[in-house]
Amino acid sequence: MPSFDIVSELQQNEVVNAVDQATREVATRFDFKGSNAKFELTDKIITLNAPSEFQLQQMLDILKLRLSKRGIDIQCMKADEPIINLANARQVITLREGIDSELGKKVQRIIKDSKIKVQAALQDKQVRVTGKSRDDLQNVIALIRKANLDMPLQFTNFRD
Repeated sequence: MPSFDIVSELQQNEVVNAVDQATREVATRFDFKGSNAKFELTDKIITLNAPSEFQLQQMLDILKLRLSKRGIDIQCMKADEPIINLANARQVITLREGIDSELGKKVQRIIKDSKIKVQAALQDKQVRVTGKSRDDLQNVIALIRKANLDMPLQFTNFRD
């Protein structure tokens, strides 16, 4: 029986490369000269530190550009509110990965409401879709791509 998995994954090495490129760009830009603006990457959390809120916004734009150029969808970013005091501004960005139960149920509901003859099951941090024909599975892929979900989704492990 043909099947495939719907997942939401990040390539961690591409994230590291994007943050490194953003750090180099901040170091070379004249409007950041003399400031201690920097990016800090720990696991799936990026911390932006800058002297002012305006520079913090500039750094966020640079980071988004670098992530998108490295092939990472910026929908996976969840930016917290900036913390601003007299000396500096700080913002924490969390990179979301994996399909949580709420999003998994939403995907299952979309598939079920479409009346395509397939089964969708939430397994760990992915949704496995199984059907009798390959055409049905391709229709499900097209349906999920059209759906406006707030996470970037990939389709892997297609088996015939």
